[in-house]
Amino acid sequence: MADLPDLETLRKAIERIDDEILDALRRRMDLADDIAKTKLAAASPLRDPRREDLVLRKVREAAASRGLDPHELERIYRLIMDMSVARQQALIHRLDTTPLRVGYPGIEGSYSHLAARQRYAGRPGGVLLSGFETGREVLEALRRGELDLALLPIENTSAGSMNETYDLLAEGRAVITGELVSQVDHRLLGLPGAKLEDLRTVLSHPQAIAQCDTFLRKMPWIRPLPEFDTSGAALKVRELNDPTVAAIASESAAQRFGLVVLARDIQTASGDYTRFVEIAREAAPVPPDVPCKTSLMVVLEHRPGTLGQVLMQLAHRGVNLAKLESRPVPGEPWRYRFYLDVEGHAASAPLVAALKDLEPLTSSMLLLGTYPRAESPRE
Repeated sequence: MADLPDLETLRKAIERIDDEILDALRRRMDLADDIAKTKLAAASPLRDPRREDLVLRKVREAAASRGLDPHELERIYRLIMDMSVARQQALIHRLDTTPLRVGYPGIEGSYSHLAARQRYAGRPGGVLLSGFETGREVLEALRRGELDLALLPIENTSAGSMNETYDLLAEGRAVITGELVSQVDHRLLGLPGAKLEDLRTVLSHPQAIAQCDTFLRKMPWIRPLPEFDTSGAALKVRELNDPTVAAIASESAAQRFGLVVLARDIQTASGDYTRFVEIAREAAPVPPDVPCKTSLMVVLEHRPGTLGQVLMQLAHRGVNLAKLESRPVPGEPWRYRFYLDVEGHAASAPLVAALKDLEPLTSSMLLLGTYPRAESPRE
């Protein structure tokens, strides 16, 4: 017992370690400032719950390997994460310019996130991106004023239209202010060491599964299962740690979650593109010299030949119809509303006249927005 250090010496040793911990926390908070600035410039989300779960799992594993209580360490690290996010939010509030708040469906590394980065990265003042599980959650956050803009996928060149987005637009209280066409390059992702012949399940968003239908049909031993998001599917493969499970997602998701690419460019169409629409609470002005597009939703009078008359009226006024989509009217079996994309500004003379001509043919008409037209991949 005489060889034991005295209590005061032990306390001073603990205080020195506490100082080291506090210095490390200060350095971590300083890095949080740099991370916030980098995220705003690169259009990356401020907080990603799935990413945090992955970090916490590593913390639990590291704690156990050091003989520490993994649950207590997780609790401490959750507090540190909250401190870091609060620090980043405080820095954003101190900025001279307010960053644009943009929401999208999915998590970091998803195609919606990559499209948002493509559109908003480098914006003066920065961009604060937020991922949501569904398009409805994005639109609800926009309508509550928590977001300035929403970016939602609306159609794909091989899998067709995203019906959820059309149905959300029909609810009103939001308008289309822009569009973006983004190329899709699907990868089949698995755990390191996984083999194609050993796979039994592939996870992805239903649209991504549809876009890779030809590839999947060549491997009938693999069962496709839907997930809410491509990047979320990749994360689930990482979490399951099962070499028989793979995901269809982006190269970015592979790098993010430590997966390997088992097959590249597995989409059916060699030139596969997804069109996204930018949505805001209020319309945005479109410069007069910019080629634009107008989207509207109409419910036609229930009599024979009405749709044909609508198309004839548009042609008569010289208005080019770029897209026509039908969706069921909720609560009215076998009745449909139609979504039209036409070229031109809603305030232009030809379109004003055409919309006036359409009024007697419709029981309701909703202008969804006029916005700059994105160049098609062939242009």
